[in-house]
Amino acid sequence: MDKVEQTPVHDDEYDPADLEPSPVQEEYVPVIFAQDTVAHVISVDVLSGKEDRENVLRARESGKGVLTAPFRLLKTNRLGVILTFAVYKRDLSPDATPAERIQATAGYLGGIFDIESLVEKLLQQLASKQTILVNVYDTTNFSHPISMYGSNTSSDGLHHVSALNFGDPFRKHEMHCRFKQKPPWPWVAITTSVGILIISLLVGQIFHATVNRIAKVEDDYHEMMELKKRAEAADIAKSQFLATVSHEIRTPMNGVLGMLQMLRDTDLDETQQDYVRTARESGKALVSLINEVLDLAKIESGKLELEAVSFDLRAILDDVLSIFSGKSHKKVELAVYVSSKVPATVVGDPGRFRQIVTNLVGNSIKFTDKGHIFVTVHLIEEVVEMEAERDSTSSLSGFPVVDRRRSWAGFRILNQEASTSSSLSSADQINIIVSVEDTGQGIPLEAQSRVFNPFMQVGPSITRTHGGTGIGLSISKCLVHLMKGEIGLASLPQVGSTFTFTAIFANGSSNFNDQTQQVDDRSNPITSEFQGMRALLVDPKHVRAKVSKYHIQRLGIHVEVVPDLSLAISSLSPRKTPINMVFIEQEVWDKDSSTSVLLWNNLRKDCRDAPKMLLLSNSTSSTRSGFSASGVPAPFVVMKPLRASMLAASLQRAMGVGSRGNYRNGEPHTLSLGNLLHGRKILVVDDNLVNLRVAAGALKKYGADVVHAERGKDAISLLTPPHAFDACFMDIQMPEMDGFEATKRIREIESSINKGIQSGELSAEAYGNVNWRVPILAMTADVIQATNEECSKCGMDGYVSKPFEAEQLYREVSRFLQTVSEESH
Repeated sequence: MDKVEQTPVHDDEYDPADLEPSPVQEEYVPVIFAQDTVAHVISVDVLSGKEDRENVLRARESGKGVLTAPFRLLKTNRLGVILTFAVYKRDLSPDATPAERIQATAGYLGGIFDIESLVEKLLQQLASKQTILVNVYDTTNFSHPISMYGSNTSSDGLHHVSALNFGDPFRKHEMHCRFKQKPPWPWVAITTSVGILIISLLVGQIFHATVNRIAKVEDDYHEMMELKKRAEAADIAKSQFLATVSHEIRTPMNGVLGMLQMLRDTDLDETQQDYVRTARESGKALVSLINEVLDLAKIESGKLELEAVSFDLRAILDDVLSIFSGKSHKKVELAVYVSSKVPATVVGDPGRFRQIVTNLVGNSIKFTDKGHIFVTVHLIEEVVEMEAERDSTSSLSGFPVVDRRRSWAGFRILNQEASTSSSLSSADQINIIVSVEDTGQGIPLEAQSRVFNPFMQVGPSITRTHGGTGIGLSISKCLVHLMKGEIGLASLPQVGSTFTFTAIFANGSSNFNDQTQQVDDRSNPITSEFQGMRALLVDPKHVRAKVSKYHIQRLGIHVEVVPDLSLAISSLSPRKTPINMVFIEQEVWDKDSSTSVLLWNNLRKDCRDAPKMLLLSNSTSSTRSGFSASGVPAPFVVMKPLRASMLAASLQRAMGVGSRGNYRNGEPHTLSLGNLLHGRKILVVDDNLVNLRVAAGALKKYGADVVHAERGKDAISLLTPPHAFDACFMDIQMPEMDGFEATKRIREIESSINKGIQSGELSAEAYGNVNWRVPILAMTADVIQATNEECSKCGMDGYVSKPFEAEQLYREVSRFLQTVSEESH
């Protein structure tokens, strides 16, 4: 594009008469001036000029405004441009063709713009403290731009270029802006840069500190892992130390207790018997303390495992009552009640369940000198139901008790709005809740939070007054957790305490067939002697009557309850179903002596069918003295606490039926063990000579033929078939070869011989025509190592923890020697 100086549109001065007429053309574009002041700036026919013609034709074809090249305005000598638009006769679509636009053109509209005036007005709006220099260029020809506004003065200030759009796509324009003076210091940029630098340094420092911290954490982790390994090694060493020490302590204690028992069987006077009994009880207390410490060590090391055997829960509770029946105060009534919904047999660990209940009842015995100690067992789903039925003012002995609901208030299983199937009892799973309620001294509120901590006592005087180590409850809590249960307490000082725990067992009534799992058989054959009989129970206290009725019904006896003697006399009037026996609470009998005599006389009227009268009492002395004073013969007294076996034995003696030599609930008589062991040839293997003498003396006492062996290799030689041994008691910890390894070797030899007999390689006659498998019982002082699982793995049939007693001996021996006896017949 030509420069402005070279191509002015018109001269500065002109004469209209000098204008030439427009040449002959197909069309003309005459100009009509809207302002006279500018009538002189353009020719009459726009199409006459080349540049004007191009702009007009381009505006007509494109439908957009077009600009002329900048030119100097006449008179003002300032640069200006003409903006031209085409005017159409009708509305055209945006995509109309050039031909359609030319055909529809009606004329043109043009306007002259003074560029300098426009830019100056823009600068006034953008005015600031500093002067801005602006240059506007026509850059349609980029190599030769035309300056439309501004001077060419150079500046060292900031420079900015912006594109301008006047609506004509054909022409291009630019605006160059700059400060006339040097720009001020860019303090924002400087401060921003400094801030970024500081932040970068801080980030670097943080990163460096983080890397160092990570490295330190890694070092600490490796150090902690090393300490953990050392702690685990120390824990294993502690457990091994405790196991070894316990064995070394229990081994001589076994000898002491065994010899004391053998001494009791000799001819001693009463004073000597008392000395021996006291020494034996002290030894048992020491062994009990050792067992508690070992249990705590096993729990801490995670080695305590529960067995899974089928057992009678009611018989276990009867055993606990038998243990404490002679230890409770005469003014304290001890009782147990088990809901009828609890199955007859459950599958779990009977020893650990007995241990929990024994610990809780033992604590209650220590701190209760009046009232009662009451153990109840229900299914977990019975809790709401039984609490709705219970009167808060009634209790077993009539003494006030704490609200036992507080003892299980924190149990998760009872706080669930909708108990899951895993928490409720089912055909395969039993979830029981056991409560031990007493009316003792209670526990202060500030001490209740720490009663389950090991070696913690309520107060410093407790140990001096009542004894104990303070770890029984801690062990019980751990055992409850192993049984997937929870434990809690509620206590009020001078009112009493209630401990409650839950436990999950498998249902023993379902199919539970495992040759390695033995049923703790507590069947009671003597109940058939009383099956179908009827009894009348006189007791005004609802809870106590419920307990007595529960135990009597266990013998198959139908029970009717009345609150007083007057109603009892009325109930004994002629009736279709006669009463076979009358149970009367001593409290009722002593309260109304005249009515008691009247009842006695009514019972004596018909001597042939008169029901037997029995008195339920905690003490025989007060009862006998009361009856002698009234002149009435003393009735037969049934001593509490009630247990099925004791009650059955008492009824046998009172009614003159059945055998009086029966044994029940872990109290085998000498005659029973004698029947099992008499004439049996038994091998006892132990490296300790004292233990050999004790074991031999205990077995020989019941008529067994005992053979000794001091090493495992000797036992293998003696028990290699054929042999005449009926059973073997083998110590576990022995030099050269322990009891586990010796048992494995014996089982391998027996299995090889049995296979040889079956295949015909060995003569059946030479080996006695039997399937060889001698019963082997572990006999050890190490209760950590002697577990049912370990014994089963090596082929043992069970274990007896030294020092063993008649109850343990009978419970284990009767499992296989009874079978041997039956096969011999």
